[in-house]
Amino acid sequence: MGNLQGRVALVTGVSRPAGIAATVAQRLHDRGATVFATGWPAHDDATPWGGAPLGPRPFPVHRHDFADPDAPGALVDEVVRAHGALDIVVAVHARSSRQGLGEVTAAELDASFAVNVRSVVLLARHFARHRAGSGDGSGDRSRDRPGGRMVWFTSGQALGPMPDEIPYVVSKAALHQMTASMADALADHGIVANCVNPGPVDTGYADAETSARIAAMFPARRWGTPHDVANLVAFLVSDEGAWIQGQVIDSEGGFRRHRPPADA
Repeated sequence: MGNLQGRVALVTGVSRPAGIAATVAQRLHDRGATVFATGWPAHDDATPWGGAPLGPRPFPVHRHDFADPDAPGALVDEVVRAHGALDIVVAVHARSSRQGLGEVTAAELDASFAVNVRSVVLLARHFARHRAGSGDGSGDRSRDRPGGRMVWFTSGQALGPMPDEIPYVVSKAALHQMTASMADALADHGIVANCVNPGPVDTGYADAETSARIAAMFPARRWGTPHDVANLVAFLVSDEGAWIQGQVIDSEGGFRRHRPPADA
């Protein structure tokens, strides 16, 4: 796979060592990109699976709360000020919540939309602004650089119901459905954009019973891993991946969501 030497990559959602974002950020770094990573551990700390120390990384990991509407623009400007340009944005961050139809609240719907959807759209807007050469970053060299890429994530809600996670599902559905329009708009700024559904990925959030049940629903008898996701992302942001544009890619390892595990 082509290297990313000389490219500047922003990866969001980097807060847990077992997470997709941390693995993607490391992979892009290993391919030669200059990585600017950011996360919001406070969200993980409040979830049932809890947070975990990231440990040493070969790149700094910053903190940005995407519940703040000003955070996406400020973050993009910060990356450009630090590195002189921005070429790749991989938006892995997500707000997770477990509210079914009987428990769903306006506050959680608003929070999920703000973090999961609004922030990605605003990241795209400010990324495009810099690629057009109208950003206000000091020494901005983004204009006319090759390799503009953006990737965001959905969650397979279009392939099967997830009734216990209504705010999460609704917001992830928006990310899925906006892909064609957002990719078309970003293409005018030299940015190739796609959306990835990684399927069930083992990031340490499932209990032992759930882990075994889901593993039996894959032909390989294992969950997806963050490395599986990083393989795809690294290709999409490379020069070799440039011809794939505006797609929602279901990269699920043959996950048999409609077949009972006992029959797998």
